[in-house]
Order: sequence, then C-alpha cells, then structure tokens
Amino acid sequence: MDTLIVNYASREKRFAYIKDNRVENIVFDRPNNRSLVGNIYFGTVTKVLPGMNAAFIDIGEEKNAYLQRNVLPSFVGSIDKQKNITSFVHQGEKMLVQVDKDATGTKGAKVTGIIEMQGNHLIYMPRGRYVAVSKKIADEAQMAALRRSGNQLKTEEEGIIFRTSAIYSTEEEILAELTNLRERYQELLQIAMSQKKPGLIFQTDTFVDMIIAQIAKMKTGEVVVDELSLKKILEPVSTRVKLAYYNGKENIFSTNKVDHEIDKALKRIVWLDRGAYLIFDETETLTIIDVNTGKYSGKSDYQDTVVETNRLAAIEIVRQLRLRDIGGMVLIDFIDMKRAQDQRFILDTVETELSKDEKRTKLIGFTPLGILQLTRKKTKVTLSEALQVKCPTCEGTGRILSAETIAFRLERELLEHRHSEFEALLVETTSEVKEALLGPNEAHREVLEEWLHLKLYFTVQPSRKPYYLVKQFGTEAEISVKQFNNE
Repeated sequence: MDTLIVNYASREKRFAYIKDNRVENIVFDRPNNRSLVGNIYFGTVTKVLPGMNAAFIDIGEEKNAYLQRNVLPSFVGSIDKQKNITSFVHQGEKMLVQVDKDATGTKGAKVTGIIEMQGNHLIYMPRGRYVAVSKKIADEAQMAALRRSGNQLKTEEEGIIFRTSAIYSTEEEILAELTNLRERYQELLQIAMSQKKPGLIFQTDTFVDMIIAQIAKMKTGEVVVDELSLKKILEPVSTRVKLAYYNGKENIFSTNKVDHEIDKALKRIVWLDRGAYLIFDETETLTIIDVNTGKYSGKSDYQDTVVETNRLAAIEIVRQLRLRDIGGMVLIDFIDMKRAQDQRFILDTVETELSKDEKRTKLIGFTPLGILQLTRKKTKVTLSEALQVKCPTCEGTGRILSAETIAFRLERELLEHRHSEFEALLVETTSEVKEALLGPNEAHREVLEEWLHLKLYFTVQPSRKPYYLVKQFGTEAEISVKQFNNE
C-alpha cells in the first residue's frame, strides 16, 4: 500500500512517500532553504560570455544566475543556429527568466528564457514554438490528435506541452485552460514592466502544492498528517486515498521509522541484505558508488553470487539516488562480471528501476573497465547538502549535522512533551543551536513556549559539534536555580 507521511507541525516541514513498506522519496521544506525551481524572475544581463555561449543574469538573489544561448527565445526563433550568443542578447538587457536548477555550491541558479506556465492539462510556453505530448500517452492516434489540436490553438511563437490528463479533457476545457494561462502570463508582463530592479515576480511549488502533486500520483493508499489545518486543506483533493490525522506525542516521522531512513541516507555506507554493502562518495559534480560482497557468499558458484549481489545493489542504488536526491554524473563500480550476459542483466535491472524515477535520467552503459555510467537531472541540493555542513573539526573531509538540523530535532523532541505535568525544562546546547531554535533575538521563544506550555531554560556550552541534551524537567523555581548553578 502507498502511504504519504506528512510532518507539518513544526517549522521544518517534511513528507515521505512510502511504497511497499519502503521509503521511496523524502521532501524537506525549510523557511530559509526553499527551492527556487519554477520561480519566474525579472532579470538584468550583467555579463555575456561569447566563449561559453552563455550569460550571467542578476535576478535579485545572492548569486547571479546562469543562462545558456539555446534557452533564449531569440535563439529558438532564429534560423541561423551558428550565431554566437552576442547576436541574441547584450549586457544590460532586461528579460523574464525561470529557474531550471537551484544554486548549489559556488554556482548560482541555472535559468531559462523559455517560460513555462503550468496548468492541469497542459504547459503553456509563450515563446516555446513547438507542440509536445507527454511520453506517458502511448496511443499514437491520441498523440497525433493532441498535436493537431495544439498546432491549431497556438500562435507561431507559442509552445504547448500536453500532460497525460489532456486525453480525458474536452477541447473546450483545453481552450479554457490555455486562455487562462495566456492571461496569467500577460499579468506577469505587467508586473515586470512595473519592476525597477531585478527580483521575483512569480513563486511556485509551495510545500502544500508538492503534497497535492504527490497525492495526485497515488492510485490508492493513505495520507497521514499531524496537523488538523492541513487535513482540512487536503480533504477535497482526492477520493482515491484515505486521509488520517495523527495526534500522538512522538513525532510522526519517528513513529513511522522515517527518521531512521533519513539517518541511513546520510551515511557513507549502506548495508544490503545478506551482508553486502554500498559505499557512496559524493562531490559537487560527481557521485561514485562502490559495490562490495561483504559477508555475502551465496549458495552457488562465485559468478552467480556476484550477479545476485549486483542485482540487489542495482535496486538499492537507484532507490538511494531518489532518497538522497543525487544529480549529475553517477559512476557505479559493480563487482566485476566476466560474462557479457550478466552485464546486460544488470543494465536491464538498472534501466527498469530508473523508469520509476520522476527526474530525467540517462543510462550510458558500462565503460571498458566495467564502471556503469548514468546521469540524473539535478534541480536542487542533495539531501546531504540540505541537512549537513562541512565539519570544522576535520576541515571539510567529512560532514556533520548543522546547528539548524539539530535545532529542528530538538524542537520536535520538545513538542513530544506538550501539555506535560511540568512547568519548565532545562536544555544544554550550543549557542548556535539555541539561536537556530529561538530565532534572531529569540523571536520564536514565545510561540514555542506557548506550543509546549513549558518555560524554556538553557545552559550554553562551547562545542565545535552542534548538540543538545534535555537535562531536567521541574517547576520554574527548580529549573531557574539549576540554570543559575550551571552558568
């Protein structure tokens, strides 16, 4: 059964999609770390790079965005595709751009000038110049009919991508949606004309939107939420899934063992069944995965053991790519296989598993050295980049949980003690964790204490590694004295 677990009751909001009792996807939403993918900005070209056929765009964010020549509307509409980018854009030019990939590491966001307006049945591109149909529509006659319809509805400059649901829609519904998307785009142009400096003009993909999108993909199953207000929002979304409210004291992720899966997904070593294991080494542009037999010896000859270990590894590796949201180039060092049919079998297994991935992937194949190459589209930071920071103790050779992550864990643990019989509690932690928990100038303290019905006291200890200890519960008088004695 498909299950969606939604942790909505704290500032860091999360959901996990579970299929056949295995966590397949985890999404995080933090106030200061939301994805920009899909957002539309009014930008200014700050630098044109003829040698790279690219340009940098000021979009009002911390880092300038990066735009390539082939996603400029003027280039798409040009007959001569050999011209340099300088023929299509100049420094100081104003334009609308949409984020295609989040900023990561030292790189700014990657943007496109081909704006996409999302609808229920189609995607409207004001300057896209082509018609496409979802690859999930297998019927050739239906695909051809939609293409004919799209070419009749659009202008020469416009573009349309039909979603799968379009085959169940009438022409009147398609036209109504297209008209609506055209009007929304004109509204964006009006907003852009009033802008005096680069900045955001349209924001997309809120956390609730992502939940609704995930529910839409579920044919049956259950959605469990820990906030009544969210339950009311989701009630009209789908009749195919059961909606349940969780009001237990323990955090909903802990109860459903999702936190355990998150911890595993942050580890370098992942154990498989029967004693085999994987080693993940992530860099900014490349991920290398090593497969080891470990204690697994199998029940037949060595080559059969190798193939079975590689099969188990292939299934788990693709799942981990989704869980960790790893993008870019991926190299997998499977245990050496002597027989060509064994390599083909593993290649087919990986291909089957990748077909379940919503991100665009490309399976390249084995190198002469037996390394499997594939790519996965990267649109945002990986799980490890989102939850961890470089360790100051080891000067970046390893990673530890950030103060913000520790603070959210503390907040969730504190929420498990709501409405307890005590008046106050004492927490030992670092100054960074305390600040992340309570906010600048302790702005969040009053709200948190109101949630908990507890007065919070802290003893701050210096430490290079963020941590916390819930030291004692008691009356306000007891805890205030204990805090004074520990300072």
